[in-house]
Amino acid sequence: MLIIAGLGNPGPKYAGNRHNIGFMAVDAIQRRQGFSAWSRKFKSEISEGEIDGERVLLMKPQTFMNLSGEALGDAMRFYKLAPKDIVVIYDELDLPAGKARIKTGGGHGGHNGIKSIDAHCGKEYRRLRLGIGHPGVKDLVHAHVLGDFAKADQAWLSLLLEAIADNAAMLVKGEDSQLMNKIALATGGKPETEKPVAVKKQAAQSHIHQARATAQPKKLPVTGPMADMLKKMFGPKGD
Repeated sequence: MLIIAGLGNPGPKYAGNRHNIGFMAVDAIQRRQGFSAWSRKFKSEISEGEIDGERVLLMKPQTFMNLSGEALGDAMRFYKLAPKDIVVIYDELDLPAGKARIKTGGGHGGHNGIKSIDAHCGKEYRRLRLGIGHPGVKDLVHAHVLGDFAKADQAWLSLLLEAIADNAAMLVKGEDSQLMNKIALATGGKPETEKPVAVKKQAAQSHIHQARATAQPKKLPVTGPMADMLKKMFGPKGD
């Protein structure tokens, strides 16, 4: 079983906030993948379903962002799951708007929802970070995060959420590189490329050694004056 949790704050007041992009992502998965209706359990709204043969529990913690770990910790213990069985989707200030990155483990980066989950669940869970951009000035961060997405954001936002929902099977199967490619292509970015395999260099050799290694042995003459001389010098001698 896999838990996919989107982070946000509950209630209509926060529904359109940039901080709630995690809620938006799991809502998109729930609609696209034919999950059950939302119900209440584990201090969360939950929806159950199946993706690519894997049982999946979608969660939207209703504890407010700073206590998200309480909800995930309850579900994790109930189902006897490990951190590797959890995917958390949340907003990332340090990524440009519309970009996505995924990783396992790492620091909380000042995100209070992630800080809470680290405390209650451990750190080795997968994290799908969705960029909301940075306002450029530290004093504006709070208003930016808790502000609603602008109308101009809706174009990339809808494409991003649709790409996550369309390719949820990759998220479930751990095909992270493929998922990032799909999201990048859907949002008009460049696909992620694999790093080229480094070619192992041969140990340096002196020019003399190289010459010896590459030189072809010369054939000795078998006829003519030179051959006769060589026979006299190196041929068998009589008693």
